[in-house]
Amino acid sequence: MILLSERHMKNESRDIICPLHDPKTPQQWEQVVGHQGSFQVGEHGTVLKMFCQGEQQCYQKLMEDTLRPFVPAYYGVVQKDDQDYNMLENLLNNFNSPYIMDCKIGSRTYLEKELQLARERPQPRQDMFEKMVAVDPGAPTLEEQTQKAVLKSRYMQWRETLSSTTTLGFRIEGFKKPNEDCQTNFKKTKSREQVIKALSEFVESNTQIVWGYLRHLRKLRQVLETSDFFKRHEVVGSSLLFVHDCSGKTGVWMIDFAKTSALPPHLTVDHRSPWLEGNREDGYLWGLDNLIDVLTNMLQN
Repeated sequence: MILLSERHMKNESRDIICPLHDPKTPQQWEQVVGHQGSFQVGEHGTVLKMFCQGEQQCYQKLMEDTLRPFVPAYYGVVQKDDQDYNMLENLLNNFNSPYIMDCKIGSRTYLEKELQLARERPQPRQDMFEKMVAVDPGAPTLEEQTQKAVLKSRYMQWRETLSSTTTLGFRIEGFKKPNEDCQTNFKKTKSREQVIKALSEFVESNTQIVWGYLRHLRKLRQVLETSDFFKRHEVVGSSLLFVHDCSGKTGVWMIDFAKTSALPPHLTVDHRSPWLEGNREDGYLWGLDNLIDVLTNMLQN
């Protein structure tokens, strides 16, 4: 989800924190998408994210891993208004009027057990049918059109085929420029050319910014290849948070670990192989490789 000040209450996207003024100073923020109340502004340059035990466990492990520089600092669990929150570093603290982008990494955004559970409980969903039709009126089958409902398992898999998640292993969830509304209309941004167009708009064709992001991503890839945490986990539904400002400062961090889960001791993944049900491959490195390639290509044109 995106947290925005009241001034920017429009709609949509994901795990981006957008302050009205100085991010170090607590403001009245509003969450405009996702689960209402998931985020609260914390004190001393922190953000409070609604408690998730799986995410807590991931952050605790990541604080001891070589990936530590590529994730927000984790400060433990705090309670506010009878609700537990994971306390995280506000990654915007050192940026002036930041440009912010959330990019989902991997070849799928649902867990295998989510798909299995949806199949075990095959309940036709009218709400998902309506979401499908809103994006592509021709997508439902004749049977689905008659029922005006789709199964969750069908919807989950169909949704992934719309964007560059299936073609490139990553997709843009949304981005926000200073003094502008969030742009989140990327559900059907699928081709390489469409992705390049969107990224170029985000960086405003600034090659210095592209170079900065490439340096971070190449270093991240190098660290991921040797990370013990990455070796032992299936990373699904996680994003990369891109931040830059007009000074040319850039940063990239891994965020969103609610669906990241430890692999069984006997199972290994390479994070690049195609996903086949049961192999737990997430396509994270495949997506990262493609993202690096796309940004590199932008510098050559």
